[in-house]
Amino acid sequence: MTGKNNISHIQPSTRISQFKTDFFVELGQRIALLRSQGNDVIRLDMGSPDFAPPAFLIDVMKETLSQPDRHGYAPNGGTPQFKQAAAEYYQKRFGVQLDPSSQILGLIGSKSGLFSFAQVLLNPGDISLIPSPGYPTYTNACLFSDATPYYLPLFAENNYLPDLNNIPPDVLQKARLLWLNYPNNPTGALAPMSFLEEAVRFARKYNCLIAYDNPYSEVCFENYQPPSILQIPGAMDVCVEFNSLSKTYNIAGWRLGIAIGNPQLIDLLRVYSSISNSSQFFGIWDAGSTALTADQSWLIPRNQEYTARRDLVVNGLHALGFEVFTPKATIYVWAKLPPSETRSSSQFCIDLLEQGFVSITPGSYYGEAGEGYVRFSLTTNCQRISLGMERLATFLK
Repeated sequence: MTGKNNISHIQPSTRISQFKTDFFVELGQRIALLRSQGNDVIRLDMGSPDFAPPAFLIDVMKETLSQPDRHGYAPNGGTPQFKQAAAEYYQKRFGVQLDPSSQILGLIGSKSGLFSFAQVLLNPGDISLIPSPGYPTYTNACLFSDATPYYLPLFAENNYLPDLNNIPPDVLQKARLLWLNYPNNPTGALAPMSFLEEAVRFARKYNCLIAYDNPYSEVCFENYQPPSILQIPGAMDVCVEFNSLSKTYNIAGWRLGIAIGNPQLIDLLRVYSSISNSSQFFGIWDAGSTALTADQSWLIPRNQEYTARRDLVVNGLHALGFEVFTPKATIYVWAKLPPSETRSSSQFCIDLLEQGFVSITPGSYYGEAGEGYVRFSLTTNCQRISLGMERLATFLK
């Protein structure tokens, strides 16, 4: 009989061996331990909205739950009603006309779509152009497909936009995929239409496809309205945009996203989805359809609350000597550590958590170019944020 500890013969695949547990999973475990010891930890790290979903979405979910014929397998990639709702949303919000059957695919969260996109496009020897700092899934997806990442540094002096004109020719020859994300996580930066036009020209010139990550299009402040890259003429030929209902409708745990764009690329994602997963509960598709087609005016007071939270964080950090980028979208504030700070961003965050019981995210989690920075999330109320700023001030003394 083989004992349960006799597992020395098990060898993981070389692909999985290069990865470790996600930062936020380990962080959650550390916070749980601190809280079990009686410590009050203020979380300003993960981008998980603390607002409840609008009541009408809960009502739709309840209605679907009561229907006995809506508990079987739903169509992979979303119901026809959901795809139609997404098409109507893009037409109304961005002026982009879409064929629901060929240019739209529902996702089990946009993160799964981002990861899948690399798997259906990249081969060993291909290069993936990745912003740094940037969402770690871009790098993880590239490495899992055995392709090579090439990092495009994002600098404050260039408004956190990549310099597409400074990529070496030998990299351009192998570049197959360009990742863009605006409004940006973690910096909160925005991309003007002129840059999106440049990016589309770049992709067409170098036969390089674009994955445009756009989950914060409706979390915006001061009358700013983020665009879709699909508004740019010719973008549909070279782009897939990934949107998410998580941040917009406060349903991060429901896992619902959308891939929109070039029909051939959408079809590749559809094939991958059909062999890698099934589908969500009908109630999630039904609620998503309602969310996309409902009156969106309820987002205005919600975004005003985010604005108040943003201002508390920005003003508090300015007073403490941080160099701060004030965002007009996203649920994050990106800040450079004070000049007097000698710790790495990672060590700074560890010490703040263990000594001040405030949790924020080190910039280094988002790549080498994020070192020396930290990210604050706006996903807790103003009272808790104010207390967090007070604790940060005490910690720095």
